[in-house]
Amino acid sequence: MKLKRTYSYALWSAFYLTILSVAIAMVSYYFIIEYLGILSVVFSAIVLFIISFFIIQYRAEHFIYRRLRKIYEDVSVLDVNDLKSDSVTTDIEKLSKKMKKFVDGKLLEIKDLTERDSFRRDFLGNVAHELKTPLFTVQGYILTLIEGAVNDTEVRTKYLERANKGVERLVAVIKDLDMISKLENDGMKPDIEVFNMLELVQNVFDLFEMKAKKRNLTLQFDKVYEYPIFVKGDVKKIEQVLINLIVNSIKYGKPNGTTIVAIDSYNEHKFVTKIIDNGEGIKQHHLSRLFERFYRVDQSRSREQGGSGLGLSIVKHIIEAHNETILLKSTYGEGSEFSFTLEKAK
Repeated sequence: MKLKRTYSYALWSAFYLTILSVAIAMVSYYFIIEYLGILSVVFSAIVLFIISFFIIQYRAEHFIYRRLRKIYEDVSVLDVNDLKSDSVTTDIEKLSKKMKKFVDGKLLEIKDLTERDSFRRDFLGNVAHELKTPLFTVQGYILTLIEGAVNDTEVRTKYLERANKGVERLVAVIKDLDMISKLENDGMKPDIEVFNMLELVQNVFDLFEMKAKKRNLTLQFDKVYEYPIFVKGDVKKIEQVLINLIVNSIKYGKPNGTTIVAIDSYNEHKFVTKIIDNGEGIKQHHLSRLFERFYRVDQSRSREQGGSGLGLSIVKHIIEAHNETILLKSTYGEGSEFSFTLEKAK
């Protein structure tokens, strides 16, 4: 049985007290020795030692117990009912471990709250900027028309068209904000069904064929596929993923470049769909933050290209809602490859 740690304290304290008491007794009552003998002094020393030991031990335990109980009551993570008066002398190490765990947890919590607060400030600033730019543009054109430009048919038509583009930008931002809010707060339960991935990709190609031609970009598959590729997923949400990724490749691809879609076997149970472009690529220090809301690699060019800045964040949420993986590879100056997995249909 392990010796209580306060025993050492009590033993040495009792020993020192006994020596001191005996010394004082021998000096003060030296004449008693002549009559009672040395044995009486030894006996008195032993009795004094034992009594001193138990008194010191009791006081030490009681002192520690009261201090520990106070700590348990003050610290919410500790339960005072776990503290037993008969184990206080060996409970210091346990308490130390609990307190260290508590402090470590609080430090992590503080770090997480600090990061959340920083993210919240960035998010609010980005939202304000995204809404402010088109809103002020629309306001400027409308005020110009009110001040008399409305009477000039040519100016009126041009300004109304520009104001309408600003409104469309606002609507796009609001719609994407609404979508990502639902994805994050309410969660998204995919409506799983089996569909042909090749057909879905071709539909998106057809949808953005004219947009690609304006930038002299070619949308194509990496090869001729002889058979359909059936996967499981929410076809509407996966279409949104393809739209966001292909539109990005058109926006940031080089003129006369190519956007290629490849579908390969990822493993025994999954296919991987790759969207590959030979555009400007992305610098390595941007890659870890690319899926954050409103994060832009090139602020000035991104504003010119339009968009809400939420496209990749929406892609990430949709793919994760399918319990799948989104991947990114990019070499600056050579191009980028975004890819995501989906379950094979049996």
